[in-house]
Amino acid sequence: MTATATLAATAPDTLAIDAAALIADIEAYLAQQAPRTAHPLVTKTTAELVAEALQTPAVETTAPTLAAPARWWRIIPDWALALTPARHLHGAGRTITVTQHLELTALVLQQYGHHRGGLRSRGGARCILGAQAVLYRLGYGDESTAIAAGKAMQNVLRGRGIDEPYHRWNDRPERTLTDALHLIREAITERNQQ
Repeated sequence: MTATATLAATAPDTLAIDAAALIADIEAYLAQQAPRTAHPLVTKTTAELVAEALQTPAVETTAPTLAAPARWWRIIPDWALALTPARHLHGAGRTITVTQHLELTALVLQQYGHHRGGLRSRGGARCILGAQAVLYRLGYGDESTAIAAGKAMQNVLRGRGIDEPYHRWNDRPERTLTDALHLIREAITERNQQ
């Protein structure tokens, strides 16, 4: 039995949501996306080398240290994630690309579980739009990034001959986690081909 099948078989109310693991996975993904140096022996970025050459202080480019929300953050409404203390503990306005937003949306669905008929279940499972809201409210990307990611998924559905908005498509009774992840992965593939 695959992890996806196991997750799909688990009732949404009994999902064990580990926010620390989700945030660690988000940070690991973003670290893999970070720009690499031109040569393996060079350990400084171009900006740091230029700053050193000009003897000016280098600009801090490291990611903020992130901590998992306390257990009670998982059961309070999603809007509470946007409160200043929560955002500063997590993404706090981190700029991400649309492709990264789509990848992280898939990650949230895999970690939290898939839900239909609302942004979230009592157990914390999310629909596609709910997963996007988690990222936005934790400060990963901004509204325009989330909208562009939604348009990318909508384009995939349009290509399939479906005019229904992706959030309504997600809420159909027959929709599964596999379907949602396939839509997101197809949107990523199309964006990478542009």
